[in-house]
Amino acid sequence: MKNHPTSEAESREKIRTFIHADSNTACAELAAEVADLIRTRQKENKSAVLGLATGSTPVPFYKELIRLHQEENLSFANVVTFNLDEYYGLSPEHRESYHRFMRDQLFDHIDIPDENVHIPTGTVPADEVFGSCRQYEEAIEMAGGIDIQVLGIGRTGHIGFNEPGSTRDSRTRRITLDPVTRQDAAGDFLGEENVPRFAITMGVGTILSARRVVLMAWGENKAAVLARTVEGPVTDSVPASFLQEHADATFLIDEAASKELTRIKTPWLVGAVEWEPLRTRGAVIWLAGTLKEPILKLVDRGYNENGMSELLTEQGPAYNLNIRIFNEIQHTISGWPGGKPNADDTHRPERAAPFPKRVLIFSPEPHDAIASMAGTVNRLCEQGHEVLLINQTSGSLRVPDTEAIRFCHALLETASDQETNWTGQIAYAKGIIERLQAKGFNDIDPPEVRRLKALLLRGEALDAAAVCKLPPTCIRFLDLPFYDKGRYRRFELTDADVTLVRQVLEEVKPHQVYATGNLADPSTMQSLCFRTLSQALSNLKGASWLKDCRLWMYRGKEIPVQVAEIAMAVPMSPDQANLKNHSIHQFQSITETESNAVNQNREIAAQYDRLGMAEYEAIEAFERETISDL
Repeated sequence: MKNHPTSEAESREKIRTFIHADSNTACAELAAEVADLIRTRQKENKSAVLGLATGSTPVPFYKELIRLHQEENLSFANVVTFNLDEYYGLSPEHRESYHRFMRDQLFDHIDIPDENVHIPTGTVPADEVFGSCRQYEEAIEMAGGIDIQVLGIGRTGHIGFNEPGSTRDSRTRRITLDPVTRQDAAGDFLGEENVPRFAITMGVGTILSARRVVLMAWGENKAAVLARTVEGPVTDSVPASFLQEHADATFLIDEAASKELTRIKTPWLVGAVEWEPLRTRGAVIWLAGTLKEPILKLVDRGYNENGMSELLTEQGPAYNLNIRIFNEIQHTISGWPGGKPNADDTHRPERAAPFPKRVLIFSPEPHDAIASMAGTVNRLCEQGHEVLLINQTSGSLRVPDTEAIRFCHALLETASDQETNWTGQIAYAKGIIERLQAKGFNDIDPPEVRRLKALLLRGEALDAAAVCKLPPTCIRFLDLPFYDKGRYRRFELTDADVTLVRQVLEEVKPHQVYATGNLADPSTMQSLCFRTLSQALSNLKGASWLKDCRLWMYRGKEIPVQVAEIAMAVPMSPDQANLKNHSIHQFQSITETESNAVNQNREIAAQYDRLGMAEYEAIEAFERETISDL
């Protein structure tokens, strides 16, 4: 039997979905289930067969399995594993191969026998791929089938590498990767052009053959596709939706990934709700968007016909409710993000005093703050505030080899034109080129190369800040140790990272802090850097200056903030939008999302316009986080 909803609120959900406070809590639950299975099979003298996933999503799950092995003596001697996929063309030794990922993240830390581990081979000749995939299917059958299949989900709705268009009965095969999937992997491969175009993956039919399926999803970037998977029709355009047909499928998600589910986003459509202020504002904005009317044109009938009659009973009539919500949204708009001095700030998002304010802007990698809030940075500087932009990491991992080689060639050309002796510079440039060639394409950079890449990006960051009128003395590169010692999906935060952030806070004693990453996937750079800030602020609780400090959250690579959640909307003129665009493009290596940041700001302005607000060229949006809640 398929799973059925257990409450009215879940009535639109076709797959059992459990929302957890965070990924660690969800992963502990799944790991406990897997441990029970393993121990039960041990007593029966049988194998437990697990289907495993790669990528950032299952990393906390694997960490919990390792803990159970090391601290609670969970043995994996009777476990047989089958991984979902592998990039085609990568050897098992390649740093981004899933063979290596699984060794790093799990297998090298537990007692599973090597012969019990199965991962698709990415190096078989093209004419042998079909036979190799058939053998993989046969190995699963010989093991008795998969007991628990663990999955993540991609932004395209893929499970494994089953991209849109994959059929329900597809089996293990080679597949062409979707452009969005390749964009998402660009950071790991130092550029989208380096991401393999093909992969070997279990098919949808292979996955559905597992006796139990558990899919995990973290972060707001997964919210939209998750809702389509759980509540939408079964369709090959969202391959994960085929899981609706599985008799025992469960989704474990965090709060950020749940935001587009009906019971979270529009709960009045599936039952009674408590009409607290933020939900009320969101409901009115949703109704205006649904009816394609500005807020002040909404009428009682529209509310009643869209599941919101109780709201009218409590807070109506529509005329009064409309005016109140209209004013709330209008009051979020401010061209003075640091507060307007000597002004009535009753209805402004930020206080007038003190002036000027001490402002700290935390950017996980140098491009993050510029892409998200360059216009606001410019306003804060021009309005006289004491702004300090903190680049938490060097960002060197996002700089491709080609940029380092280009610099070295330019240095060699320059040296050849000089009359003075540039022996040292020539030796340096040639040494970098030799190290790049010796390390192999896409292998780990040696320290000298990584330092050069950091300096190249530092120069770009200084240029970008200068466009925003932020002088070099107002920029600091924190170079958190976790970044320089690790790489994407392999980072480990330490007390030293938190200490460096705390020291900056104690030194500046800011009135405003801008940051990002509170809703991101926990493995992302944005989330990791926010955790250093969150922990540092938590450690400082009780400091007198902290009572006067406000924390404003901007969005990095997460989806844009929803209008209902915006606490401060900073409008931009056409000139400021152009300034921001110019600032972003000082960075040589930017993603499509970063390149289109100004268009996202224009869309937020268009949403405000459709609600009946004044028309602006673009708007940068911020949520307010309560520091005491961290």
